[in-house]
Amino acid sequence: METNMKPLIIIAVFLVFNSCAEEPTHPNIIYILADDLGYGEIGAYGQEIIETPNIDALAKNGMLFTQHYS
Repeated sequence: METNMKPLIIIAVFLVFNSCAEEPTHPNIIYILADDLGYGEIGAYGQEIIETPNIDALAKNGMLFTQHYS
């Protein structure tokens, strides 16, 4: 009985490369705690007088939370 090794080799190579897949990355979470900082005092939430370019860039590329309690 003659076996065809080509399909077995292809399946083995596929399984080896599939198992070497990159592990999923965990999300980065940044928690900003500031005293006397209100909801409307950051540019990402509508502030136009005080400039907050770094926080605005983080908000633009991330998530904004508008329903919270303090």
